[in-house]
Amino acid sequence: MANNDRILRVNMTDQTTSFEDFPDDWKLLGGRALSARILTDECDPTCDPLGPDNVLVMAPGVISGTSAPTSGRISMGAKSPLTGGIKEANAGGNPGQHLMKLNIRAVVVKGQPADPERRYGVFVNEDGAQVVEADEYKGMWNYASCEKLLANHEKTASAISIGPAGEMKLKGSSIACTDQERERHPARHAARGGLGAVMGSKGLKWVVVDPGRAKPRQPAKVEEFNARNKSWTKDYRDGPQLFKFGTSAIVPTANLLNTLPYKNRTEGQSPDFSTLDGARIVESFEKRGGAMHNCMTGCIVQCSNVVHGEDGNYKTSALEFETLVLLGSNCAVKSWDDVADLDRLCDEVGIDTIEVGTAIGILMDAGEMEWGDAESMKKLIAEVGEGTELGKTVGNGAVSVGKKFNHERVPVVKGQAVAAWDPRPLKATGVTYATSPMGADHTAGLIINPGLPPDQMAQASQEIQLVNAVCDSSGFCQFLQPTLDDLRTYYGLFYGEEITREQIADIGWECLELEWQFNEKAGFTAADDDLPKCLREEGIGPGGAFKFDVPPEIIQAAKVRNDIRDELFALKATG
Repeated sequence: MANNDRILRVNMTDQTTSFEDFPDDWKLLGGRALSARILTDECDPTCDPLGPDNVLVMAPGVISGTSAPTSGRISMGAKSPLTGGIKEANAGGNPGQHLMKLNIRAVVVKGQPADPERRYGVFVNEDGAQVVEADEYKGMWNYASCEKLLANHEKTASAISIGPAGEMKLKGSSIACTDQERERHPARHAARGGLGAVMGSKGLKWVVVDPGRAKPRQPAKVEEFNARNKSWTKDYRDGPQLFKFGTSAIVPTANLLNTLPYKNRTEGQSPDFSTLDGARIVESFEKRGGAMHNCMTGCIVQCSNVVHGEDGNYKTSALEFETLVLLGSNCAVKSWDDVADLDRLCDEVGIDTIEVGTAIGILMDAGEMEWGDAESMKKLIAEVGEGTELGKTVGNGAVSVGKKFNHERVPVVKGQAVAAWDPRPLKATGVTYATSPMGADHTAGLIINPGLPPDQMAQASQEIQLVNAVCDSSGFCQFLQPTLDDLRTYYGLFYGEEITREQIADIGWECLELEWQFNEKAGFTAADDDLPKCLREEGIGPGGAFKFDVPPEIIQAAKVRNDIRDELFALKATG
């Protein structure tokens, strides 16, 4: 077990770096929980999110960098320029694994350069870390930038980067991580909440991490840890493998449940769901090439589809449910192929597909663009990268477009676009959307149970939010669906001590409490814990039967901790 863990601090005001020892009493904190702790301690909740006082945290999970399967995810955290509250967005790819192999539990970026036109990079390896000039990468799109960047580094290196949207500090911008493919594509995005804009505000274009010959982190109980890896891998591969073809295959199910947004959520089903179904992507593999793959070293889920065009050349990865819905059915786009083009453009300019898909849906709903006009959408997303007036409006998100065109149907929570699963048929998911400190994130805790009684919604939402918070702190992917018992077992084997049920549950609850407290200090009230008027008043489904009609007292009950029950520890993380 590593005993030399450390925090890398990057000062962008004077372009210096330093290391400090990682606190012993934080050893169970990683990813989202660690980001929440650092932001609570070091970031003023009332600060300008694009000013020098905001703090950008890059934190791998506790188990990242080990040989545990599918455990290399990384959390990005800061005060969100989109919501004005705390934000965590996480991503796959290899940077999380690589940082932890170097015993770096977090990268904390503060300050900003005196000249806002300058660009810098940070290079991290076994010898330390340094800030370097990166003006030559200014304005470059992500794929070209990472190809140029990584051509100058060893094959063992990975990159964290932003596109022009982040450089322009657009509120819907994302942070990209490179995957483990030979080309190291910047296709894994910590997309939500505009954290790319925070990175851009600090003049930071990229971070390269090269672990060199560093070995995986070693657990205290090596034999038991390795045995657990083998048994868990076998159990997963022998099981149903719900994400064998990724989340794109869920489109028909969502359509059946009337939870597939169509034309800016005016309906819950799309007439084009079959041509947006991820099964069509899988069918294309035989003729075009492409396949399912794992975005990070050691992943056994392999949920990522590598999508090729008709010419047989690589186009994008991964084309997921959320993107197929918000850039597809939500905008009345009929073809998954068009959505693949749109996804690649979003990854190139560095922008959240959920936010931009919602923004364009509002633009169409306001009569400023024809429904289903995929070619105009492609041109518009390119305009985001070019910084035109309309491009910036869209790049700043759904609220920005609603204000610009005086349109009222703006489906956001805390200023952030609602994720794909429509909460009107799935009301417990709506409670999660309303109460999550992050805004309406799908990874906060989905509950795909349209028949759940109202008196069970608050507890169901609270419990899945807690489980997902711990999962996002561990480094494990939610698609592996670990339970709290799974996670505490791994923590115990890694540290060589028993981790109790109370300890593991406390990590999740304390993370949520820190995040809620941050938001309260930033100015949020209970009135912000709700879904927008359009989702409360406009019905979808047969006869418009589905509306989000959950009363405020049930919503607020999700933020009052329940007694720990056995069922909580068997609850699987959901994404």
